[in-house]
Amino acid sequence: MIIDAHHHLWQYSHSDYPWMDGDEKAVLRHDYLIQELDQVTRPLGVSHTVVVQARQTIWETEWLLGLSQQSRTIAGIVGWLPLAADNIRSHLERFSSQTALKSLRHVVQDEPDPEFFDRPNFNHGVSLLDEFNLAYDILIFGHQLPMTIRFVDRHPQQRFVLDHIAKPVIDPSRFDEAWAKNFRELARRDNITCKFSALATEVTTPQWTIETLRPYWETALEAFGPQRLMFGSDWPVALLRTDYATWLNTVQQLASQLSPTEQESIFCQTARSAYQLSI
Repeated sequence: MIIDAHHHLWQYSHSDYPWMDGDEKAVLRHDYLIQELDQVTRPLGVSHTVVVQARQTIWETEWLLGLSQQSRTIAGIVGWLPLAADNIRSHLERFSSQTALKSLRHVVQDEPDPEFFDRPNFNHGVSLLDEFNLAYDILIFGHQLPMTIRFVDRHPQQRFVLDHIAKPVIDPSRFDEAWAKNFRELARRDNITCKFSALATEVTTPQWTIETLRPYWETALEAFGPQRLMFGSDWPVALLRTDYATWLNTVQQLASQLSPTEQESIFCQTARSAYQLSI
């Protein structure tokens, strides 16, 4: 069994996705729905997936939950709710019966405030998630790791999932040492797991190879271990730099020296545990 811990579905609207501007991103200006997902995952042996929000709207969370009822492929949803709102508890109570909702996420990587994770109202919302058996997905760039460490330390009982190994700057000519230092420090907290995903799109040069990514794989594996590291595709955003089969094969090659049990953790068990999936 392979669980893809990170992919997206959407109905495309230019006004909703302004970050897709540019001719080189035309591949993303389409609807990506269950049929498209199944077409790329089933031939590769991917049995289940976790769908992650793209819009920061309650409507999209409702829409994704509806899709999960139509597909056996979707094992869980990472949605969005207004965590900083005064009435966040009422929102959480409203969605508490939706067992497919496994986690919430805010696109902190796009927040201009360098201390966003220090905001009291946002932290109040996050402090309620464990009560509702929800994880929180952390989407940041590498330079945001210091405030993220403070944030995670405020919530020692909360389950966290770090998306895309915190998006280091992947320049083939030099390793991102600043990222690595803070990444290893964050990994010392045992209430956080990590997705190895979206790395091809973070490479600064037009082309990438498995050797370009290997130092980041080795750092992530050393820091989190197989029991807290999981595979994710970031499809279809990953199509900007690679196709689904190539990315899955790349991670399988990187993990090929691990034991079968360790590989099972990365490609299945870590996601199952982090998101408490009933599969």
